[in-house]
Amino acid sequence: MQTDLSVIELTQKLLAFDTINPPGNEQECMLWLAEYLRQHDFEVATHAFGESRMNLIAHLNAKDKTPPLAFSGHLDTVPLGNAAWQQSPFGGDIVDGKLYGRGSSDMKAAIAAFIVACLAQRDNLQAGVVLLLTGGEETGCDGARALIDSPDIRLPQPAAVIVGESTANYPVIGHKGALWLRCETHGKTAHGAMPELGINAIYLAMDAVGKIRGFEPGPPHPLMKKPTLNVGVIRGGLNINSVPDRASFDVDLRTDPTIDHHYLTERLQRHLSDAVTITPLIDLPAVLTDGLHPWIQSTIALCQPWHSEPITPRIVPYFTDASVLLAALGNPPCVILGPGEPAMAHQTDEYCKVERLLESVDIYQTLLADFNTRLNK
Repeated sequence: MQTDLSVIELTQKLLAFDTINPPGNEQECMLWLAEYLRQHDFEVATHAFGESRMNLIAHLNAKDKTPPLAFSGHLDTVPLGNAAWQQSPFGGDIVDGKLYGRGSSDMKAAIAAFIVACLAQRDNLQAGVVLLLTGGEETGCDGARALIDSPDIRLPQPAAVIVGESTANYPVIGHKGALWLRCETHGKTAHGAMPELGINAIYLAMDAVGKIRGFEPGPPHPLMKKPTLNVGVIRGGLNINSVPDRASFDVDLRTDPTIDHHYLTERLQRHLSDAVTITPLIDLPAVLTDGLHPWIQSTIALCQPWHSEPITPRIVPYFTDASVLLAALGNPPCVILGPGEPAMAHQTDEYCKVERLLESVDIYQTLLADFNTRLNK
């Protein structure tokens, strides 16, 4: 049996696996972690959703009639980027109190932390815990969708969910939705020396991009503020001496729970006219738990000692697997809470502060103890 690893050691083990997505390759890391969890009393099921792609569901002290506390996290990471790293992206080196590696903040450190916290509390758990570990989150929650769509997977119905994304250990009650759209224009090809014989699709796309800058996705939300729109990619043309007959640009919209994505797409279509064809790429709803929910209120109070200023309701702009999982889990209350630095996600020389990592184990243990206390009342 493997000995218990410290949270730093377990984080370093996870960081050593290259799970960059694309392509993902979470399988090797998931299988190692599955074996580690089995040797520490977890009941583990793995779920393949493609070549070298894998999810994992693990139960500890599972009770038939008692809803567990769920922890959610993903093991895939974004690419390294073009800039050179000063620290090894897979080395797990600690320099000046910072644990470096791709996925340290987003979000392998959190996964290590909640595993260590669960194991530390295993003899005191009156209710079970369940770990929902996925691949493919970075490209639109692909692994979570595969879990839900699989006829062989029976998802738990937890009493509450903790998503370990990067919040610097600040409890967050929601996040914006994400609607990614591909907008295409179609023209007519011709020789580049005779452009008057063609219709330039790039010019049509440029006109549409100009128009989209004046598009308002919706009014400000009381907590999530103003929805945002960004054109992140543009493509067009095959060769310099031809009039391009096709061009496209991709739009990233971040929304709040009051915005219907289908209606938003229809509004944008009317704004751009039929000269543009719109195709959804990713459609993830916003997540927002009532800040007055008793478990949320308790979680905020228990996290307060780790923060010098009063904790207030907050959301984050990025999406998480909660967008996909919560409805399938029975819509339990959800908090986003992890040791990673939000500003470090997807950055060159990504790191997680060791102090935050150690704090997160204590925070997760505190929340586990409180969860069990509530069951006994």
